[in-house]
Parts: sequence; structure tokens; C-alpha cells
Amino acid sequence: MKTALLVMDMQSAFLSRFPDMASVTKSVATAIAHARAKDIPVIYVVVGFRDGAPEISPNNKGFMAAKPMVNGVTFEQFTAIDASVAPAAGEITVVKRRVCAFTGSDLEVVLRAYGVGHLVLTGIATSGVVLSTVREAADKDYVLTVLSDGCADGDADVHQLLMTKVFPRQAEVMTAAEWVG
Repeated sequence: MKTALLVMDMQSAFLSRFPDMASVTKSVATAIAHARAKDIPVIYVVVGFRDGAPEISPNNKGFMAAKPMVNGVTFEQFTAIDASVAPAAGEITVVKRRVCAFTGSDLEVVLRAYGVGHLVLTGIATSGVVLSTVREAADKDYVLTVLSDGCADGDADVHQLLMTKVFPRQAEVMTAAEWVG
């Protein structure tokens, strides 16, 4: 079964909002280096909006609270991936319009084109893109691995709960070092 590594929402605009991101980006960089060495596709997922963010509905409490982050910032600035985990030439970046990596994006089309059946997930926030993507990917019958140290959340207790109680029901949870083997 073909595997792909998803690097989700590792945007510079978000990283500064999370404590100890250096250790997380180091783990993600380890996973990226391993994937590239093994010819495993590395697919980046970013959240992005058109100028003025017309995709953000007043009904969406989470995105409405974050809307000021996109005001006065170009699409390129907002979606810029942190240099420590940036895509290499030829690697795909998928733009999504909601929390889940699949919602409002062409991720599923890309995965089908690659023949991927196993997803290895990294990203921020654990309670956002990672949780939403685990849930939808499981419903789509992907085999899932979540790299616990390649994810972060603003609430350490929520991160721990998801990694130990919720994700193991639908995914294998391990560290980047364990995945690299």
C-alpha cells in the first residue's frame, strides 16, 4: 500500500502562536527527510482564503475569530510554510478552505492520482486539522498514522487526550523517530 506524508497547516502565520514549535518542526523535518529518502510523497496542506476572505461565513465561529489574521495580508504571506519544513521543488501544496485537509481542497484527487492508501499525519493544531483529517480520512478508509511529536495544540491536555484516547481508535500513533525506525 502506497504511503503519503501530510504536512498540515505548518504556516509561519500559525507557528508563532504555539509554544515549543522548534521541537515539533524538528520532528516534522525528520519525517520529511525520511519520506523523501524512501520516495514517499510529501504533500503540504495549507489553509488559505481569497483577498478579503469571502469564504469565511459569519456563521463560522472559529474562522470569524481568526479573520483579522488574514486582513491586510497577501495570500502568499498567509499561506507561507515555515522554512524549516518547506516543500522541495515538485512537492504539492494543497489549499483548503476549512479545518479538515479534505474540505474545500483537491487533496483526495491528488491522493487517488498517487494511489495512496496510507496517510501519515503531522500538523497544527492537533484539535483542529489533525483531528478533523483523522476523522474524515478514517471514514474514507485510509490507513492512518499520526506522528505525536509532529503535531501541536494550544492546549497540551487536549493534545495528550487526542493522542492517547481518541486517535488510537482510528490510527496508529507514534513518534517521528519510531516511524523513521
